[in-house]
Amino acid sequence: MNRLTTILGASLIALACNAPSALAHPPIAAEQAAATFEQDRADILAMAGNYKVRFDMQESTRWDPAYTPIDKKTSGGFEAVRVIEDTGRKIVLQHLLVVNADGKDMVIKHWRQDWEYEPTRVLVYADTNTWKWEDVPEKMRPGRWSQTVYQVDDSPRYGGWGQFETQAGVRRWRSNWTWRPLARRDAVRHPVYDRYVAINRHQITPDGWIHWQDNTKLGPKDGKLVPIVQEYVLNTYTKFDGYNVKAADDYWMATKEYWAAVRAEWARVAQQNGGIRVQEEAETGTVISARLMQLADDIRTGKIAAAKAVDQARQLIATNTRSF
Repeated sequence: MNRLTTILGASLIALACNAPSALAHPPIAAEQAAATFEQDRADILAMAGNYKVRFDMQESTRWDPAYTPIDKKTSGGFEAVRVIEDTGRKIVLQHLLVVNADGKDMVIKHWRQDWEYEPTRVLVYADTNTWKWEDVPEKMRPGRWSQTVYQVDDSPRYGGWGQFETQAGVRRWRSNWTWRPLARRDAVRHPVYDRYVAINRHQITPDGWIHWQDNTKLGPKDGKLVPIVQEYVLNTYTKFDGYNVKAADDYWMATKEYWAAVRAEWARVAQQNGGIRVQEEAETGTVISARLMQLADDIRTGKIAAAKAVDQARQLIATNTRSF
């Protein structure tokens, strides 16, 4: 981490994260935590299903007078969300995107979200190409859940902790303020900002659920890390079975053991190295993302045995990650 990010970034994140968290998220009593645990679990598990998804992204307020916000962007697709692990205190949801290209349905392994109850630490984005373990304050652990989001190749993207709360009759999970790397939609434009600090919310609705993000985009300017523009993102997951759901489930059935091994290898590296350092590029995410995804497709089509693909994936991760 460079000196600019260390000094200015640390002070900014302290202001952005600690003060709001202290005010909005006071410690939870043990009896209160126990009373809501099952409802918390139910809300997380309710995100699994088959969906039509709409992504609404809007840069709104500019903080830098020299910056012009880009136009609103909307997109969408079909997504199957599956529970791939549930131990009670940990729930893992895998997203599978189904797209139609030239009349043929294709499945793209999409993002993954890991939920952990009363975590002691979270793997968080720390700086360019760098994710580190961050301790959750002991008094803020009871009754809370962490959410760690992973990219298409199961490398980390961002993590945070927060609690379920009800306001005006609406129940939601809300994170603390968290650092995030640029999403591909921004990274490919090579903008003046290079990271976000954000609040992340998940809410169950009668029709499915929503994922609501409040992103402050920051970048270096005149030797300082400064806010450039505010962005609001609303991802709406509406229950829908009218697409090729079977394609998603067939893909996962064919590749799930491979991806379990890939997840385990990333976890091993994070544990051994105290985090993860891996080079990223705007178009693909990590520099090994395309190859890891291709290995899964080759397993599905019978071009490579799963055991051989796992060996190659482990080698790719081992040779492209660095220790701290």
